[in-house]
Amino acid sequence: MTNAPITQDNHSDTDTVERNKRNMRRIYEVIIDQGRADLIDEHFTPGLVNHTAPEALRNGTGAIVGLVSMLRTAFPDCRTEIEELAGAGDVVVMRNWFSGTHLGPFLGNAPTGRTFRFRQMHWMRFDADGRVTDHWGVRDDVAHLQQLGLIDQPPAGE
Repeated sequence: MTNAPITQDNHSDTDTVERNKRNMRRIYEVIIDQGRADLIDEHFTPGLVNHTAPEALRNGTGAIVGLVSMLRTAFPDCRTEIEELAGAGDVVVMRNWFSGTHLGPFLGNAPTGRTFRFRQMHWMRFDADGRVTDHWGVRDDVAHLQQLGLIDQPPAGE
């Protein structure tokens, strides 16, 4: 067995993945949770595609500005609780909880004052500079809307 040194490429790959994980954490904990839309251009490419967003919020950094504004207006105390970040190559995956209080309009609904907490998963692809080029998300929207009282809870036992 040889003691081959870690190549610059391997070290560089590890550094890149760790940088991308830090950037993803910052996107959620600072840009979204603190409403720091001024940092969006630093973290997203102009050609960003948010693959799971509604068509009007799918392309470009302007869509992310709109999303952050909508979330911070509807849920000014929103918080992302990151459970796990994993990365390989240019992709980082995050498993998290999203919580807050419905204090502003959301999807055409008046504020309910109700709190919520539901699971999400997000995948982001980063460019060589550490900016997001693509996003995919899976959210438990049913649990979210039920907790806000915007859709009915299923009857007990179903």
